[in-house]
Amino acid sequence: MTYNKKGIFFGLSANVLWGLFPLYWPLLKEASALEIVSNRAVWSLVFCLIILTFQKSLISSLKLLRQREIAVRLFISACLISINWLTYIWAVNHGHVVESALGYYINPLVMIALGTIFLHEKLSKLQWFAIGIAAIGAVVLTIDYGRLPWVAIALAGSWGTYGYVKKKLGLESLIGLALETLLALPFYGGYIIYLQSNNLGHIGTSTKLTLLLVGAGVVTAIPLLFFNGAANRVPYSLMGLFQYVTPTLTFIIGVWLRHEAMPTARWIGFFIIWIALFALGYDLLKSGRSNYNSLTETD
Repeated sequence: MTYNKKGIFFGLSANVLWGLFPLYWPLLKEASALEIVSNRAVWSLVFCLIILTFQKSLISSLKLLRQREIAVRLFISACLISINWLTYIWAVNHGHVVESALGYYINPLVMIALGTIFLHEKLSKLQWFAIGIAAIGAVVLTIDYGRLPWVAIALAGSWGTYGYVKKKLGLESLIGLALETLLALPFYGGYIIYLQSNNLGHIGTSTKLTLLLVGAGVVTAIPLLFFNGAANRVPYSLMGLFQYVTPTLTFIIGVWLRHEAMPTARWIGFFIIWIALFALGYDLLKSGRSNYNSLTETD
């Protein structure tokens, strides 16, 4: 089986950029998580609108909001991605990078659970094994932390549910982000106006910080462009494997660059989670090969 080299490059690039986000958000630490997310949403919208205008798909994208069902689902997805962004940025800027990585490691398992519950998808024996092993790892980590790893749970839950809603929508990632941030504009735009009018905002306080806040929108949209380019060129199974790049880079940053504590029990918990993900990745790759072979046989 051969894969499109450009698709592999796009897929890896998207996940590498997402994995490096913990290096970007601390640069904005002077601002609160809500102010960072507000600027991220508003400037993402601006960047997306420019790209959609260039692609000559802006008007057709905006017309989608006329359909009530799509508009409601986009509003729900906007709320979910807001929870995810707020949790992630707060966690990264408050010394919880490793726990953030855990959230995205267990996200595939959350998505499997959602697929089983809501889409009535049947699990293979290997997937059941992965879920069981991951549950053991989660218990070990909960005991080690002395509490539920709520950051990881919030990230995995919000992102997994967001992915489920977006799957039901079936929209291209860039279009989805543009419409979600457009629906959220009254809140986020209003919050920025409130901060700036009361001299509480950080836009204009320094050239560097202003550019970084505006840049939050650009660094959000660019990986999505890469993701879209990959999604049309490589199998879904390979895209599923690429997603492990993001939490791995985040984990490396948390442990070796941010020097977050990793006691023995926490290493054991993560190792158990990695075993579950290895099993899940093997199952995903195997099913991807089977689908590929069946497609080539019918060509």
